[in-house]
Amino acid sequence: DRHGRRTQHSAGTRGRGRQPATAAPAGRITLNMSAEYDYAPVYRPTTTPLDQTNGHVAANGAVPEDDVVSTISQQGAVQLKRRVGLLSGVALIVGTMIGSGIFVSPKGVLERSGSVGLSLIVWAGCGVLSLFGALSLAELGTMIHKSGGDFIYILTAFAGDPPARGGLKPVPAFLHAWTTVLLLKPAGLGIMALSFAKYLVQPAFIDCGDSPPVPTKMVAAGCICLVTFVNCFSVKLATRIQNIFTVTKLVAVAVIIIAGVVMIAKGHTQYLSTGFQGTTSSISDIATAFYSGLWAYDGWNNLNYITEELINPYVNLPRSIMIGIPLVTLCYVLINVSYMSVMSATELLASEAVAVRFGNHVLGPAAVLISLFVAASTFGSGNGTTFTTARIGFVAAREGHLSEVLSYAHARRLTPVPALALNCALSICMVSLADIGSLIDFFSFAAWMFYGATMLALIILRWTKKDAPRPYKVPIVIPWIVLLLSIYLVAAPIIQNPQVEYVYACLFIVSGLLFYVPFVHYRLRLGIMRKFTILLQLLLNVVPTTYKNTVQD
Repeated sequence: DRHGRRTQHSAGTRGRGRQPATAAPAGRITLNMSAEYDYAPVYRPTTTPLDQTNGHVAANGAVPEDDVVSTISQQGAVQLKRRVGLLSGVALIVGTMIGSGIFVSPKGVLERSGSVGLSLIVWAGCGVLSLFGALSLAELGTMIHKSGGDFIYILTAFAGDPPARGGLKPVPAFLHAWTTVLLLKPAGLGIMALSFAKYLVQPAFIDCGDSPPVPTKMVAAGCICLVTFVNCFSVKLATRIQNIFTVTKLVAVAVIIIAGVVMIAKGHTQYLSTGFQGTTSSISDIATAFYSGLWAYDGWNNLNYITEELINPYVNLPRSIMIGIPLVTLCYVLINVSYMSVMSATELLASEAVAVRFGNHVLGPAAVLISLFVAASTFGSGNGTTFTTARIGFVAAREGHLSEVLSYAHARRLTPVPALALNCALSICMVSLADIGSLIDFFSFAAWMFYGATMLALIILRWTKKDAPRPYKVPIVIPWIVLLLSIYLVAAPIIQNPQVEYVYACLFIVSGLLFYVPFVHYRLRLGIMRKFTILLQLLLNVVPTTYKNTVQD
């Protein structure tokens, strides 16, 4: 009870195929050989003391009030706790958006747009598109306040609420989860980790050009493991680190912007004055320029992935978006103006680490500080991405679209350890097999397919759920704009300049159907997965979770 006395409860009978577990001595875990929706066997607590915490216990045994895990119910159900407020929400958006992109993407945007003027328009346009997309998701997030972001919105729109299991209706949501969990998010974290490593290692090879690939990739793998450990250890620690590194990266951004303003005030405008000279007329080049720019803005939808952990999401979700994204857009445009105040287009295109080259021009020997600040920025972005990424696999598994073990959480720390571990392993594979440029194109092409699908989901829900409560409602023209631009971004490169990366992305997405038919539609359960699930539960100390629809102020 609330005074710390242990109380025994028998396991509930939630879901099809569940059998009550037998009573066990207090504090023990018993084996239940059947689980919800006939999934693999799981260990479920038959008793759950209400005084479990995230590891903070005073010497006298007292539990700090803010650490009480109120999301463990008297029936032993484990749920994620709402701990992310407005400040942390803004920090998460800013922290995940301002990461590696602004320090590696300027080269791609300028190269494909062909001119300084068009590149700045592309950067501003990417910000407007991201804001429109995020505002559309804010309506969905305040209407459907489950974690999972785009996945749960597509599932609700196409498969109903509660969603159908099997058949064709859940296919779009499954393909989204399949692609996001196994490709997009690991690729995104891999890009951030490689950028972190490049800027951290670069000062040691300042006289040798770009840093060598082997030490760079080793440092990137270490970065991935570190942010994964932090997110497994504690949600509170992960959000605190996110807040701290958000401040750090804003300092780096401020230094670059102020230095650029000083250089412009001194009359260094010769490179900016070239304007629109050399502007491309290719619709494919403009689309791929947006790919590079939109990678820098990726993260605008991350807050929707953790709606179940957001305090008062009806208010804090749209507010965080309307504060965070315009701030990021302003910073990005000013940073690019600063870059181009001291570097010619030729010099910028020749540099992999643009911020370091900028620092060499304006700070001299102190340029190493820019490199360290940028490394801190990308690390913070990787931490924020890891924090939100695991929630996608977590929710998709809870809905029966991925292996159930991905929906489990640590018994004491309430973090989705299996989903985090999978993302870590896949990200390390991405780092070892590809470079930053190819990963960005691969990521952006596939991502905007599903961003368009999410906008279509919003439009469908406007018709199928007209009377559903919508604390925040976006003008319908906004999702239509994002949908049409998504179609353009996906179709234009294929039509005018097809590349093998786009074929690979399409084949990977379609290959998900080979797993959907047996494992989701027909609900095939392999015997070996039962043993594997038990092994992971024992090794990782994870238990099944439940979803409870609660919104706290």
